[in-house]
Amino acid sequence: MPLTLDEISSSQRDHGGGLDAAMTQFGGSRSDWLDLSTGINPEIFPIAALQPEVWACLPDHNANQKLIESARSFWKVPKNAAILPAPGASALIATVPALAAPQTVQITPPTYNEHAAGFRAHGWQVADQGPAQAQVLVHPNNPDGRLWTEQDITAPLTVIDESFCDICPEQSLISLADRPGVVVLKSFGKFWGLAGLRLGFAIGHPDLISRLSTWQGPWAVSGPALEIGAQALQDQNWATATRARLAKDSARLDALVLARGGHLVGGTSLFRLYEVDDAIAWHAKLGRAHILSRIFPYSKTFLRLGLPPAGGWDRIEAAL
Repeated sequence: MPLTLDEISSSQRDHGGGLDAAMTQFGGSRSDWLDLSTGINPEIFPIAALQPEVWACLPDHNANQKLIESARSFWKVPKNAAILPAPGASALIATVPALAAPQTVQITPPTYNEHAAGFRAHGWQVADQGPAQAQVLVHPNNPDGRLWTEQDITAPLTVIDESFCDICPEQSLISLADRPGVVVLKSFGKFWGLAGLRLGFAIGHPDLISRLSTWQGPWAVSGPALEIGAQALQDQNWATATRARLAKDSARLDALVLARGGHLVGGTSLFRLYEVDDAIAWHAKLGRAHILSRIFPYSKTFLRLGLPPAGGWDRIEAAL
């Protein structure tokens, strides 16, 4: 039977990462561990040297506009849609529910649990089915990789979280970003591997984006984030090569897990979701080899693995 939001929300809000807890359980230091519990690209975008004033001065208007124009070009944002850089997609997820008076929001599980938490914090009731006054579509979905379509948009306020969509830009719903009531979220932590940069984007109708901008206040995004974000968004060659590498590496990971009895449920080329006989046992087996995987409080059989860096493949094969 499909999971309900109540079943999922009754568990602790869990996330990938959490190396401190893993070290407490299985030992080792941070340098000993291979963290495959997140969907973050293990080979980060190569950052060019920054001028000292980028660190010393408040972020300026020109740098912000350069980033916005780079984002508009890279994501092919409709000309009538507005773009707001923000200090991470998580900051936007916590704020977007304030765009409408709290009623009922549809969030189909399983999916990224911060959306439900954000709406509840603003007084919304969360349901796993419509009709509703708002909805969240994580596209592709985390953890199963489900893709949504324009026909799935049924609510006056629709949040489309495309944090993982840079691996499949042809599937993006960005063309809908100028539609009233639609907000598309983008993350810089996943595809570019720059989670520590804390850079995200809200893209949507100017009326909605203007309100988010007012609530955010001035200088929300640091000067280094503005500069590095523009560098990355202008490098189409890196993006193309990275998509090819991720596709190859995710197929390699599938071959390793399937050969040992796992079954592919879904995912993206940044993370894979497998069904195994005993997820806790697999998690512990990998943990004893200082490899951190992701399991879920609502499933005894789901195991999610991210991709390792180039030097980590032998460790995974030995551990499995």
